[in-house]
Amino acid sequence: MKFYTQERVALFIDGANLYSAARSLGFEIDYRRLLDSFRKESHLVRAFYYTALVEDQEYSPLRPLIDWLDYNGFTMVTKPAKEYTDAMGRRKVKGNMDIELAIDVMEMAPHIDHVVLFSGDGDFRRLVEAVQRKGVRVSVVSSTKTQPPMVADELRRQADTFIELQDLMPKIMRDQAARDHSRTAGVHATLRSGQGNVAPSSPAQAMDDFDEIDTADPRKHLR
Repeated sequence: MKFYTQERVALFIDGANLYSAARSLGFEIDYRRLLDSFRKESHLVRAFYYTALVEDQEYSPLRPLIDWLDYNGFTMVTKPAKEYTDAMGRRKVKGNMDIELAIDVMEMAPHIDHVVLFSGDGDFRRLVEAVQRKGVRVSVVSSTKTQPPMVADELRRQADTFIELQDLMPKIMRDQAARDHSRTAGVHATLRSGQGNVAPSSPAQAMDDFDEIDTADPRKHLR
């Protein structure tokens, strides 16, 4: 990563896109480490995280992660996802957050020097171009190592800097030992409380709650 010490930086994380990219590369993200990594490299002003939620579910597998992020330095931007049935009769969930992300980037542009966009969505190319005209540098974090590549070629070309997600992996990856420990702690906390819904104490525990539910992939349908 290339940052200047006094450079004001804001992160804009397309949650569904980043989750899919990391999963395709075979690792899970430790969001505490991600935040700490960028704080060490720059003057981090704000970290936005965008995701849609299926609100009619009794329990959303995303909720533990969202709650943890909300309490630990991330600005959460969520909205209800919409369910529909496609032509084949399959149940789909739609929850595109592109407009919300674009508005926040444009509003923050006068107050920052560098946008770090965690997404490979080619629809953001014009947004990146508009922000660059305001004198703001833009880095895109995604991956060309997946099959197919997660980043659109036009977005990668437009960005001032492309950061390969796989190269960030050593700095932001969640290690297996922490995962095993948090899963055990989460189970014990649940048994002690006699409740099935315990607030996560860490992003690792939150991701374990996410992983334990087979429908944890609603994000792969959020297009």
